[in-house]
Amino acid sequence: MTTDKPIPGNSDPRAHTLDALCRPRRAKDGSQTERQQVVILGAGPAAVGAAFQLQRMGVAQATVLEQANTVGGIAGSFQLDGVYCDHGSHRLHPAVDPAILRDLESLLGEDLRLRVRHGRIRLQGRWIHFPLKPVDLLLRLPKRFAFGVCADLVRKILPHGTQEPETFASVLESGLGRTICREFYFPYARKLWGVAPEELAPTTAKRRVSGSSLGKMFRKILSQVPGLKPPRAGKFFYPRRGYGQLSECLAEAAQKAGAEIVFGARVTSIERQGNSITAVRYQKEGKEHVLQTQHVWSTLPVTLLVRLMRPEAPPDVLEAANSLSYRGMVLVYLVLEQDRFSGFDAYYFPEKSMPVSRMSEPKNFFGSEEPHGTTVLCAELPCDPDGPYWELTDAELSKKLCEWLEDAGLPVRAPIRRVYTRRVRQAYPVYRSGYEEHLGRMDRWLQGLDGLLHYGRQALFAHDNTHHAIYMAYAAVDCFAADGTFDKARWAQYRQIFETHVVED
Repeated sequence: MTTDKPIPGNSDPRAHTLDALCRPRRAKDGSQTERQQVVILGAGPAAVGAAFQLQRMGVAQATVLEQANTVGGIAGSFQLDGVYCDHGSHRLHPAVDPAILRDLESLLGEDLRLRVRHGRIRLQGRWIHFPLKPVDLLLRLPKRFAFGVCADLVRKILPHGTQEPETFASVLESGLGRTICREFYFPYARKLWGVAPEELAPTTAKRRVSGSSLGKMFRKILSQVPGLKPPRAGKFFYPRRGYGQLSECLAEAAQKAGAEIVFGARVTSIERQGNSITAVRYQKEGKEHVLQTQHVWSTLPVTLLVRLMRPEAPPDVLEAANSLSYRGMVLVYLVLEQDRFSGFDAYYFPEKSMPVSRMSEPKNFFGSEEPHGTTVLCAELPCDPDGPYWELTDAELSKKLCEWLEDAGLPVRAPIRRVYTRRVRQAYPVYRSGYEEHLGRMDRWLQGLDGLLHYGRQALFAHDNTHHAIYMAYAAVDCFAADGTFDKARWAQYRQIFETHVVED
């Protein structure tokens, strides 16, 4: 969500958007300030957003190091038989900060379209529109489920027993009741994170579930009622050439302003003398390169960042890095010989019998008619590299997916032209109980290094949306001065704002 809090340090408390961050800075005598070099690790939205903003503001020369050959990371896009595909289901939510949205609209023009969400969720064998709509709930909600929710409402007003230690499961069950949790959230959480809900930290429910109470859920449902509906409720922004076009347009604008993006660059170490950053080493095409720099901004996974430090991080920090984990995912793409599989953009599968968590049809996100006679289904299969699905062949995954879809009432009847798979090793941070202690130990040590900044979804171990990541990028630039100093106190205030971000589903 976009924060309603003022940007830290602004004298005017009404200045609660990023407008003030989008004007180039000059020295006091009016001349353009001399640029420092900032090396940015990774080329996802948080990285290219920072490169664009650094160049536009005129405070630094940005060099981006990316191991892949494209920008965007898991928020990137690619083509399959003429269809633009994403790494799963992605949307730019209307909660994006207005200043960031204006930048994206300026860069993409008519390629950025406001679309109405049209998804479905399977609940006890029935399909219900998602986002939830009051009329659809009245007509299609399973009776057993409805009675269970009513019973849970009654239980909420009755005296409660002894308070037990909070977990993801207890927080959600207290807020939503047993029925919604046990029929939807708990099996879905087990799919996404691969652990029992009771093993997850309570902060996961408080910060990563937008409808964490019946009150919040009912307000979201009522927001779909005409007359009560906010202007952009139930809508999203989406680019013509796939979700990755957001990162591509930021990267192109950054390059035009003078930023350098080095593809095929695998970072091997970040060097320091004492507590000060001195250089970054990376390999490209079999050769080692060294970039001397005093400023490294990392969007890499925080666990990897710790392991890259030279000299090595203290043993307790390395131990903390080994204590955190990410959930992997296999993406299975079926290229079908038909114009469309359905009129829906996404399907959600909370049921235990379906290993897939979500499936999307990319053509429906932008509403494109091209190419005729071809569409793609993208199924998201959460699993780990040591799990049973990771090593399956494309043919085996295709067969299983078709069987699962048949059982769910979504048979694939059109010829399958081909199957394509991608594996993401770090799709979701796993918030096991006690993770805050390990994350805090790494975070405190990293923040003590002069010239090093870590931010973004992977670096802050945060299951955030793209608009949150770009907000972090703009905020980081706001803390950076042309002489190379970084306002850590201001950044600490921004970090407090990041803590208020709630994932938009």
